Amino acid sequence: MNDIIKAMKERRSIRKFKSQMPAKKDLEQIVEAGLYAANGRGKQAAITLVITNKELRDKLAKVNGKIGGWPEDFDPFYGAPAILIVLADKTCFTGIYDGSLVMGNMMLAAHSLGLGSIWIHRAKEEFESAEWKKLLADLGVQGDWEGIGHCAVGYTEGEMPSAAPRKDGRVFWLE
Repeated sequence: MNDIIKAMKERRSIRKFKSQMPAKKDLEQIVEAGLYAANGRGKQAAITLVITNKELRDKLAKVNGKIGGWPEDFDPFYGAPAILIVLADKTCFTGIYDGSLVMGNMMLAAHSLGLGSIWIHRAKEEFESAEWKKLLADLGVQGDWEGIGHCAVGYTEGEMPSAAPRKDGRVFWLE
């Protein structure tokens, strides 16, 4: 089995992270893997925000938890110190798909570097609010963007989860 397929089969969503920040060079490689995701018509219509600032990360966690309806002390990012937020250009009709591929590439890249990751939703709702739209504007990001997801990244705390058995009846051959 080649390394890419092996990584696809072994990668798991991590729900407990160490507080140690991954090395910047590792985060850069993860983001770069996202930049090389397949995308419709070569538009490259997804962007990534890399949040390593603890104060901003914790503020985002509170907003995300509130949207999700969790208790105020729940961390929807499971302690991951780095949050990579993928957004897609709303004017690009393949934007949601393109952003989803960015997320997949980044999670596989994290795994290949010995880091854990998990896709956390509610970026869509966050970036519909004036506060997070202002963050984009402050960064000089122009246009209308839709949040696709958060790739929470860090060092795994504890054992790597096992894969659930694959369900039967999901592949149909037409030969």
